[in-house]
Amino acid sequence: MDSDSLTYKKLIQDIGNIIDPSIPTHTNLGNVSALIKSRFNWFWVGFYKAEKSELILNAFQGPAACVRIPKGNGVCGKAWSENKSIIVEDVDLFEGHISCNPASRSEIVIPFKNSNDEIVYVLDIDHDQKNAFNKIDEMNLKTINKLIVPIL
Repeated sequence: MDSDSLTYKKLIQDIGNIIDPSIPTHTNLGNVSALIKSRFNWFWVGFYKAEKSELILNAFQGPAACVRIPKGNGVCGKAWSENKSIIVEDVDLFEGHISCNPASRSEIVIPFKNSNDEIVYVLDIDHDQKNAFNKIDEMNLKTINKLIVPIL
């Protein structure tokens, strides 16, 4: 097993242990963001909450970020509107990319669904290097959604 696989295995175990349905969702998501960011030292890790026709910044770790993203706009809005994960190897080549921070070079966005299969949050992760994310990251990050359904 390679080091990334071991890191994800431990991360998923730790997230499962830290989730507490008796505390606010924002608090849980803050801890999830902190765990993800600390394990991989990615540039920015956070959640946007789907509300009506826009995503609203929620719990995150990293520099200040965009607060509102209209549905369909940027990587996050497109992932939400198309109901699919998106991996962007180079943000400069993504048409309509919203640059919340110029240091961001690549991005992965995973829609998170509740028990009714509705997208309620979008997990957004940025890296300060190009080509930082792959299908293995996508698969493991989707596993986190399954762990946190009880708090969504």
